[in-house]
Amino acid sequence: MAEQLKTVEVVAGLVIKGGRVLATQCAPHKHGGGWEFPGGKLEPGERPQEAVVRELAEELDVCVEPGELLCTVEWDYPTFHLRMFCLECRLVSGTIRLREHADARWLCADELDSVDWLPADVEVLAALERRLRRS
Repeated sequence: MAEQLKTVEVVAGLVIKGGRVLATQCAPHKHGGGWEFPGGKLEPGERPQEAVVRELAEELDVCVEPGELLCTVEWDYPTFHLRMFCLECRLVSGTIRLREHADARWLCADELDSVDWLPADVEVLAALERRLRRS
């Protein structure tokens, strides 16, 4: 019988502004410098909407207002199962300051494939592209 992987629940903030979404590059020592949507782990008892506000404040020094859940990604990494709640977010205040990431870019729908996404984040791209094209 296959071993059950531990489930880790995280949020990803899809910060959309002017028809573009914010993508962040991990530091080289973290996930090989791949690109992701900013966010992080849910704390015990925390709702995804609360977690995304907290995580983006910690990682980017900004205040966001969470909106709709665009999608939920279920992804198996070698040592854990990831459940990622992907929430659209509106930038309310602050200037983006990279506290944990190496780089950041605002990408339009046609540019989503211009960066090397982490595997779980790739799963978000089709839904996100449709959303950006509606903007």
